[in-house]
Amino acid sequence: MAERAVGIITSGDTEAGTRLSDVAYRRVLEALFDRRLPAGAFVSQNDLVKLLGVPVAPLRDALRVLEAEGILTIHPRSGIQITKPGAELTKSTYQLRTIIERAAVKVFCETATDEEIANLRRRHLEMALKLETAGITPEILVELEYLEELLHNSTIEALRNPLAQNAYDRMRTYLRLVRLNRRMTVPLAQRTMREHIEIIAAIEERDPNAAEAALVAHFTTALQRHLGMFI
Repeated sequence: MAERAVGIITSGDTEAGTRLSDVAYRRVLEALFDRRLPAGAFVSQNDLVKLLGVPVAPLRDALRVLEAEGILTIHPRSGIQITKPGAELTKSTYQLRTIIERAAVKVFCETATDEEIANLRRRHLEMALKLETAGITPEILVELEYLEELLHNSTIEALRNPLAQNAYDRMRTYLRLVRLNRRMTVPLAQRTMREHIEIIAAIEERDPNAAEAALVAHFTTALQRHLGMFI
């Protein structure tokens, strides 16, 4: 486990209305996603206090929430084991994602403004051109992640359903976990852009069924790619 630690937080350091347990929760996830806390690692509570810079009490609260969400397992008197993603978690994550977004993309198809749709198409076409000319760079990786969130978050927001949004936010945590070992290549990024553009084209036509079908096809191929990592 990486040794880089962050400053200890106190109640005076947090933003107004932010509980220390919420800060601890966020810091655990940040450490996991930036690989300071490796998936599958077995650590002690003291290890996490030093690594994350959070007091013991709020850390315990955060760990209980994370255990309930399946991100880690607390072994009494032994330590804390971080979940290592596998085929079952990957399939469950994409199943939940498909259930939520199938409904969302149909609503977005009917309610999105022409300007929103045009912006999605323009940004994706620009990215396709960048991939052809520049390949994969750190900047392009950031832009790819932004486009991923732009398209899918736009559809979820169209539902205007806080319960669906909360479920989707939790699903995104699992999705980031199963993607930790994904290696992005130009062909993979290009395929993702093509699949996104097919979804956007159906939305442009205001065809909810076609948009849903394109979305399901996109998730099916993405799931197959991820499952290939566990074979």
